[in-house]
Amino acid sequence: MKITIISVGKIKEKFFTDAINEYAKRLSKFCKLIEEIIPDERADENFSQSEIEQVKIKEGIKIFNKIPKNSYVFVLDVKGKQLSSEELAEKINTLGIDGISDITFVIGGSNGLSQDILDIANFKLSFSKMTFPHQLFKVILLEQIYRAFKINAGETYHK
Repeated sequence: MKITIISVGKIKEKFFTDAINEYAKRLSKFCKLIEEIIPDERADENFSQSEIEQVKIKEGIKIFNKIPKNSYVFVLDVKGKQLSSEELAEKINTLGIDGISDITFVIGGSNGLSQDILDIANFKLSFSKMTFPHQLFKVILLEQIYRAFKINAGETYHK
């Protein structure tokens, strides 16, 4: 299985990159992991809603161009469906059984995702109603994907 993580914004903090690298290494046992980083567009705090929408559209075009053809797309959206770790594992397992071997997860920037990207999602996934920094969220997402593969393999990590 191939997992692509598309995220907006570069991660500068070493402790985040160390954690990301650790989970990427652990995941290599279960899947091919590809990380695509989209540079975030400049958005001043005093931007109007219209200007913010333009930022999201520009980021959305870049995201769209990185989504592999025929990939099953999860977008991370606070308004999406919340799943337990077991339910995410089952979803990934079912996709594999159904012959889907290419899955993409999309993490938006600080302004969120464009409507175009939300519209092409196969599944809108929410981890919480809370807001997380996208740098930290990438770590959380990778850990949950790793946990899903461990659950599906019947291994003890999950307990």
